[in-house]
Amino acid sequence: MTRQGEDGGAARRGGRGPVGKTLFVESSRKGSIVSRANSIGSTSASSVPNTDDEDSDYHQEAYKETYKDRRRRAHTQAEQKRRDAIKKGYDDLQAIVPTCQQQDFSLGSQKLSKAIVLQKTIDYIQFLHKEKKKQEEEVSTLRKDVMALKIMKVNYEQIVKAHQDNPNEGKDQVSDQVKFNVFQGIMDSLFQSFNASISVASFQELSACVFSWIEEHCKPQTLRDIVIGVLHQLKSQLY
Repeated sequence: MTRQGEDGGAARRGGRGPVGKTLFVESSRKGSIVSRANSIGSTSASSVPNTDDEDSDYHQEAYKETYKDRRRRAHTQAEQKRRDAIKKGYDDLQAIVPTCQQQDFSLGSQKLSKAIVLQKTIDYIQFLHKEKKKQEEEVSTLRKDVMALKIMKVNYEQIVKAHQDNPNEGKDQVSDQVKFNVFQGIMDSLFQSFNASISVASFQELSACVFSWIEEHCKPQTLRDIVIGVLHQLKSQLY
């Protein structure tokens, strides 16, 4: 009775007995566990991402990265296409320009640089322009020759037609043989003076002598005297 009364009294006095101590410890432990659970719950709640806003930001960032990657890939492909086109252009020039295909012994087997390919291409184009101009001049000369031949043809046809219309008209004219003899006599006289005055040892001497011979032996009065002398010699053939 005394012990139980003391325990009961102790419990009533403030729970300082063994049972009171046990209850106090358990209540304190439960309170700490609850407070820790509340703190963990609040921390977990604060650390959980907002699925609506943060998911949209994540997808937007992923989209931006993908767009940058696409732009970078497109730029790389475009740059590679540009380089391939330039390389193909230089290869085509080397295949087209003949001077690029010729072996340059100073370079050996070394591949031609782009600068050399461009320079050889420029030189070849300039050569083609000169050849084109030369051919155009030759074509122009040939056209003039064709025009002159057409005029001569027309004149000859008119002469032939006139002879056919008047067959007796040419009976009193000088024959071709007499004309040739007159021409031969004039040329023989000129050749004799030419052979006596002109030196053909070199082109320089020939050029220097020709002009002096022309000034001396091809004057109108001199030629007139030569022609008269030839005609006197062929007088029997003319009449």
